[in-house]
Amino acid sequence: MESKEKNTKEKILEEALKLFAQSGYMGTSMNDIASKLGVTKAALYKHYKSKQEILDSIIEKMNELDIERVKQYEMPEGDLEKVTAEYKETAFDKIKQFTKVQFLHWTEEEFSSCFRKMLTLEQYREPQMAQLYQNYLASEPLTYMEALFSGMLGDEGKARQTALDFYGPIFLLYSIYDGAEDKSQVIKLLEEHMDHFLQEMQIS
Repeated sequence: MESKEKNTKEKILEEALKLFAQSGYMGTSMNDIASKLGVTKAALYKHYKSKQEILDSIIEKMNELDIERVKQYEMPEGDLEKVTAEYKETAFDKIKQFTKVQFLHWTEEEFSSCFRKMLTLEQYREPQMAQLYQNYLASEPLTYMEALFSGMLGDEGKARQTALDFYGPIFLLYSIYDGAEDKSQVIKLLEEHMDHFLQEMQIS
């Protein structure tokens, strides 16, 4: 019974997030979600009391997915000081592999891709969404990259610009991916960017 309840709640999250990615969080009602699921609004409320509770559960799942990936690829985690220290021992090939995994996570995995699209739609309309957008896709990843390169280069002064040089094109490629007919070519661009970046780092 507990497993069935879990599966039902997961299904609600997935279908609600698809609607949020298409119509926006603000533009989707509990009625819309119930209709999409083919259930009554009363049945939906048995599992989630509000749209905010659905969003909170989506964010919780996204955080769980992030933790799983970090552990799977044995990437440094913890506060920035700890991450910076550990990246001194992290090979660029490992960073390249994890960066590609992250990109595929945000583009090809349906749940994460819908989450990214929802945040992109809503960042200008709702303060919570704007903050989530910064946390998941903009300022926080850049801060993490800065810590990464500070550890690798041993130079805090160069770390910020190096992080911008590395992450800026990747951030742009999310938008290019969404509009591309041949998605594989965008993945190729990502790999070429990382290879070129590595060569430039080795030269400098």
